Amino acid sequence: MALFKRWLAARQLQRKAGQFVTGLLAEPSTDDTVWLARVATKGDEDHACWELRYARRAIGLLVAQRDALDDRTSSLVARALSGAFERDDRIDRERRDLAERQFNARLSAYRDALGARVADSAVRLGQTLLAFAGGSFRDVDDNVRRAGEVISGYEEEAHESLRAVFGSAALPEHVPPSAWTRGAAT
Repeated sequence: MALFKRWLAARQLQRKAGQFVTGLLAEPSTDDTVWLARVATKGDEDHACWELRYARRAIGLLVAQRDALDDRTSSLVARALSGAFERDDRIDRERRDLAERQFNARLSAYRDALGARVADSAVRLGQTLLAFAGGSFRDVDDNVRRAGEVISGYEEEAHESLRAVFGSAALPEHVPPSAWTRGAAT
């Protein structure tokens, strides 16, 4: 019976990962797509839309890696996201490897931007989006700030979705978090 319970628990985590990834697959807003096409992709709205899709998915995966309560969550989210790429009919079958490489490049860059020790990580996130989209990103101007706001919005959405789908940590009121990590919660 214990094996069946473990299997059920694993299936439940997989379903939750799928639910979380469904949110990451949301289409970018038309306003953001048009704006990014105007300031970075030389009017190419398809390119702008893909950059925003990649950004939302990468940020979502990074949030799952950083904030998940269970160590298995990020690998389940990665697996579900990989499956979503495989099923995405907007990606030509012969170009799926290219799309995966593009996503992985962005994932690495957004990981670096989130991990940078800077006063305003939104600026780094915005610079990353504009760099991949082909826009000007060296000067911290209104475009960099708006790009940062868009990506920071994706980060907040992913964090809220992660909590809604997987739950949030709940410590007993009488135990400070620092005591819990030392094993003094008993």
